Amino acid sequence: MTLLISGCVATSTPRYVIDSTSYQATGKSQRIKTIVLHYTVSDNERSIKTLTTGNVSTHYLILDRHDDKIYSLVDESERAWHAGDSGFAGRTILNDTSIGIEIVNAGIKPEYRGALKDDTLDYHPYDHYVAFDELQIKKVAELVQDIAKRYDIPPKNIVGHADIAPSRKIDPGAKFPWQRLYDEYGIGAWYDEFDKQFFMHLDAFAAATIPEIKQAFRDYGYQINDTDAWDKASRDVVYTFQLHFRPQRPTGEMDLETYAILRALNHKYAGRDDFY
Repeated sequence: MTLLISGCVATSTPRYVIDSTSYQATGKSQRIKTIVLHYTVSDNERSIKTLTTGNVSTHYLILDRHDDKIYSLVDESERAWHAGDSGFAGRTILNDTSIGIEIVNAGIKPEYRGALKDDTLDYHPYDHYVAFDELQIKKVAELVQDIAKRYDIPPKNIVGHADIAPSRKIDPGAKFPWQRLYDEYGIGAWYDEFDKQFFMHLDAFAAATIPEIKQAFRDYGYQINDTDAWDKASRDVVYTFQLHFRPQRPTGEMDLETYAILRALNHKYAGRDDFY
């Protein structure tokens, strides 16, 4: 019996050589396709504990602390558990193909955290959100610039957690400075004002059907249902879009300005996804 078992054990000495130089395929791309930005809804200590000892994690953590550190919690080659049930630009299960960055921020101000429970508000307005520290934004900018360059990530694939999970999440919220990051650091996607004004035509908006507008959201990358109505799930997508691209007035209502911004973004970016 001993001889039979030992005969089944594989030898530890390799018998064959892996040749990685003779032939190389051209049909390939980077595994990392998306950068996802979050806020922690907690302070430094609780954020560290949650992201290092629980069942959620992130690749990078930016604390609300005046130092020169950005904390790496999960190696980029490994899968962090930060995105959950998610989808964007034709991809789902984004934990597999994304880098997650958590920023310590309380999210909604304490006095407004119960504001939606009495049914007088459907969504938090701009003033309910907590602003980010200036040093945090500078750290985000440097980190995202580096990651996006190394993995050749398209501008529109630098997103917030809300963008990829609009009915579950609202982070990084209305006070995350997407436009500033675009203007000052070349990070992410933003519309051109000329294009927005070009599409600010009430007649065109009035003539656009709900399915046509929803398709425009899909063209940009958002997951949205195909019902012929602005139901709650659809308005969640509109609100998420406004948090990102019209943060001073996020209402969840599809209006002319939101329509014009969406059309302007698609004019600039649609069709430029790397789906492979």
